[in-house]
Amino acid sequence: MKTTFKKLLPFAVVGVLSGATTVGALQYFGHSSNNGDQSYFTTAAPNTSFAGMNTGAVGDDFVKAAKTTVPAVVTIKNYQSRTSSRASEQDLFDFFFGDPFGGRGQQRQKQQQAPDNMPSGMGSGVIISPDGYIISNNHVVAGANKLEVVLSNKKSYIATLVGTDPNTDISLLKIEEKGLPYLNFANSDNIDVGQWVLAVGNPLGLNSTVTAGIVSAKGRGIGILGGQGKATNPIESFIQTDAAINPGNSGGALVNTNGELIGINSAIQSTTGYYQGYGFAVPSNLARKIVEDIKKFGIVQRGFLGVQSLDLSNDQLVSSYNKQFKTNLKVGSGIYITGFGENSGAEDAGLKKGDVITKVDNYDITDFADLSMSIGSKRPGDKVQVTYSRNGKESTTSVTLRDQKGGTSTRTKADLSVTEKIGSEFDPLTERFKTEYGLNSGVVAKNVSEGSEMAKIGIVDNYIIIEINGKPVNSQKDVEKILEKYQGNVQVKFVDDYGRIYTKGFKMP
Repeated sequence: MKTTFKKLLPFAVVGVLSGATTVGALQYFGHSSNNGDQSYFTTAAPNTSFAGMNTGAVGDDFVKAAKTTVPAVVTIKNYQSRTSSRASEQDLFDFFFGDPFGGRGQQRQKQQQAPDNMPSGMGSGVIISPDGYIISNNHVVAGANKLEVVLSNKKSYIATLVGTDPNTDISLLKIEEKGLPYLNFANSDNIDVGQWVLAVGNPLGLNSTVTAGIVSAKGRGIGILGGQGKATNPIESFIQTDAAINPGNSGGALVNTNGELIGINSAIQSTTGYYQGYGFAVPSNLARKIVEDIKKFGIVQRGFLGVQSLDLSNDQLVSSYNKQFKTNLKVGSGIYITGFGENSGAEDAGLKKGDVITKVDNYDITDFADLSMSIGSKRPGDKVQVTYSRNGKESTTSVTLRDQKGGTSTRTKADLSVTEKIGSEFDPLTERFKTEYGLNSGVVAKNVSEGSEMAKIGIVDNYIIIEINGKPVNSQKDVEKILEKYQGNVQVKFVDDYGRIYTKGFKMP
């Protein structure tokens, strides 16, 4: 048994570099779109029925759903070069699924590092259009220099990575094929706790595996996406299910008994790293919004209220806040506003510090996951009706959402700054540091985005970039000047934590 397990494990481990979740809302899907290719993302029929407890009916429904779903779920093989594979990849796998080796994960990685012609990890994906668009998790595809997609009929394709979003742990791939089986998106807002669901994927290297369970909870935040600091603005509002999910299920389908997609399986909560009770899936409304943004704009469009907040449902946070600020807030439901960011749409709309947000549009806000669900799917420029309590009196105001820079319009990749395109910001080195370490130039990388061009060549926070395209850099402005309007291959000379100097490159996006 142990020997079999050891043989299977390398092919079940999902190769990842870093982690991240955004959420969809029903109102978004009510908007019409002039973008023709949106028709691929078909909305499920409104009269969806669900299985009852009659065992005969349940069996029939499970068979129907399985036959619909299995052909549309694929295996994704993540190939990485040896030089780009770092310990952090295994660390994040352990973070998503636990370390069944009792802390020996890093030792395992050294022993089982995949050769260049073998995948570093394997996960699942779901075909969502007949012309080959595939949705999966960000952590399934992160760090790959080649992605292979294998259909349930064993046909194999090399996939193009269209885009990723660490904040939602969603990625979009494309293979060149037509007439493929695919799944429709159901409205995940309409699912109920106790509803039968099926999880379909490729756990532990076992292709086309179907498991059944129920929706155990909705709107669940478990702190997994921001836990390692890779998701800059994580949004978690997972569908929780007791359908068996294991490593390799990541990116696979969670479907209702009509075989319609209600979620993308992402993680489990376990002390062993294998199925022990509950799995978590990104809601389909969230996933659909993300992939449509990536298709249409090349980047995810994200609107913000612009508030600093306290989750009143979290007794530990409330207690800590009361102790720090000498307040007497009571544990309850809602989001307490503690302050505002720059260019805050909420502040401009009349909200004040001390207000408690209780509803956004028609969506009740009981905790931070609810707020993430209601706001995270919106775009800059969208308006939301925010209901809030002030001194015991309830009021409603209209808030125009903005992006992090205060803008109210959507952007494309062409509108991004240099640092946004390459996925890192930079701090200057002090002259004293340069002298002590014998450097003539250098900037410190900070806020390196998961899946970015800088991350792909192995740069993480606090690495020192000495030169770009052979030119010394001493400030973020130097980096921007060199790469602004630049097209072609970028050469980066940098120093890691151990003082080792590397020269690597990427193509300017």
